[in-house]
Amino acid sequence: MIKYQVSQFLIYGAFCIAFLFVVFQSYRIWQYKKLKALVLNNAIRKVVLNRLAPNKMSKSKHWLKFSIFTLAIYALFIALANPQIGTSLQTVKREGIDIVFAIDVSKSMLAEDIAPNRIEKAKRIVSEVINNLASDRVGIIAYAGGAFPQLPITTDYAAAKMFLQSMNTDMLSSQGTAIGGAINLASQYFDDDQQTNRVLLLISDGEDHAGAIENQVLQNAFENNIQIFTIGIGEEKGAPIPIKKNGVLQSFKKDGEGQVVISKLNPSILQEIALRTNGAYISGNNTEEVVAEIGSIIDKIDKTEFEAKEFASYKDQFQWLIGIALVLLVIDSLMLERKTSWIKKLNLFNEKR
Repeated sequence: MIKYQVSQFLIYGAFCIAFLFVVFQSYRIWQYKKLKALVLNNAIRKVVLNRLAPNKMSKSKHWLKFSIFTLAIYALFIALANPQIGTSLQTVKREGIDIVFAIDVSKSMLAEDIAPNRIEKAKRIVSEVINNLASDRVGIIAYAGGAFPQLPITTDYAAAKMFLQSMNTDMLSSQGTAIGGAINLASQYFDDDQQTNRVLLLISDGEDHAGAIENQVLQNAFENNIQIFTIGIGEEKGAPIPIKKNGVLQSFKKDGEGQVVISKLNPSILQEIALRTNGAYISGNNTEEVVAEIGSIIDKIDKTEFEAKEFASYKDQFQWLIGIALVLLVIDSLMLERKTSWIKKLNLFNEKR
């Protein structure tokens, strides 16, 4: 497993390369304009260039030199980020609870009554909650017309956030909001061998188009000691569901009679789920308040000791990147922009006409 001790340098390096490209391209344009201003006639310009530069400048090698130079610079930035490789996997003892996030990805979550829309609001809340966790295990479920396991229970928060960002309303073909299916699937996530306290955070607008939730579903969750905390996303007055193409609004979703569908928050079903599983309903309109309330709830739940496998004995790898950068810089310094006879014979840069 690879991790970066100071990952910000990867971003700084990307900005540096972009800046160098702009400077290099600007210099090439300035150089061409100066040459064009010196000799206006194309035929005369060729004669003058042959006199001034008999070896001729290659049209391709300056780009090759620039590419080698920028690779060397970015290798140095990666070295500054200090990549480290975990050399061994060990089992450690941790204390925490198991938290499963069930996120509604039905089309109704595209409604924009909550900025920027309901699905992005839900993802932001989950991301912020994960940021505040210490040693708890997390899992992710996506559901619409059916429920789909997105990430099994894990202590890898980075992986959880990566899977979270990939979630969207197109990932499940069957539409609707099968909340009961999500609860059933979440029940299978928890490990019976490790009797950790179990929490299901169910995030939805509450529009359950798959019908009423069966009593047995909630009863099973309660008997398995799963506390369900529901988070309602949206406004009760509702909003239309936009249909966009490449980020541009095309129209709004319509029903069979051609009327625009208004998707509304239905808190009553979410409140019932929370009440019957010894949980609580939380309004999801204010991210900071939601995250603070969930944090307070998690802190009050007793932690259980469990085993987790983690990489240990990380070794620095920056020295390899520095070596690569130095080699590239030497190659760049030895490479000339003019045409060379032996390379010309190989025609590597398409210099023959």
